[in-house]
Amino acid sequence: MQTQRLQTITIPKREYEELIDVKLRFKYLSQIFKEDIFLPPPTKNVKNVMGEFKKTNLYNQKFLASLENGLKKSTYFKNGNTTN
Repeated sequence: MQTQRLQTITIPKREYEELIDVKLRFKYLSQIFKEDIFLPPPTKNVKNVMGEFKKTNLYNQKFLASLENGLKKSTYFKNGNTTN
């Protein structure tokens, strides 16, 4: 059995950091794509969705109004506006 010798490769620190960043991003995206990202939202009730967004206190009124308008135009929500 032959023993392998370790080889050292020297690269600039900045390049090393970029490689690590790329690797971590790849791992993160791989985990996301393992999940079913195309699952429909768990509810078709616009009021429930809006309530959850408002509870976070992260979004301004302009965004919330735009989101609500978009949800009301969505065929997904139009076809089940009052369930769940």
